Amino acid sequence: MPCGRPRRTEVVPDHAICVVRRRRPQCGLGGNILQLVREGGRPALDGPELLRRFCIGDPTLADHSGELWSRCLDHRTRDLVRIGALIAMSAPDVSLRSAIDDALSAGVAAEEIIAVMDGLVTVVGLPRAVAAAPRIASALGYAEDLQDDER
Repeated sequence: MPCGRPRRTEVVPDHAICVVRRRRPQCGLGGNILQLVREGGRPALDGPELLRRFCIGDPTLADHSGELWSRCLDHRTRDLVRIGALIAMSAPDVSLRSAIDDALSAGVAAEEIIAVMDGLVTVVGLPRAVAAAPRIASALGYAEDLQDDER
């Protein structure tokens, strides 16, 4: 019985996620099967599976929160998306300032942060972007320069 044999498994560490290659040559599945496995042996979700679980409101989503986000997006991109989301929801100043500080530390340029705000105008509306502008200016250290322009 070829399918009854133990599978050979190779684990290649990649931060908290491991790529597991399983060989099942005679089970009709072809060569290697790649499966992402989190440390501790729980499978990590790929994009379509994660989307399916969101669609059905799977209560285990909290167990996988942020895995795909961390694997697929680099730190700079995650920081820019976070800033965009905080602007869109009119988040508190401290949240927006923290996100901007994190982004600047990750090498995001001030102009890129301003570009996110500008790009959101068509999504969230001009009033929300205008409301966020002074808070972004303050977090970027431009607040004093803007006060001089108002005189």
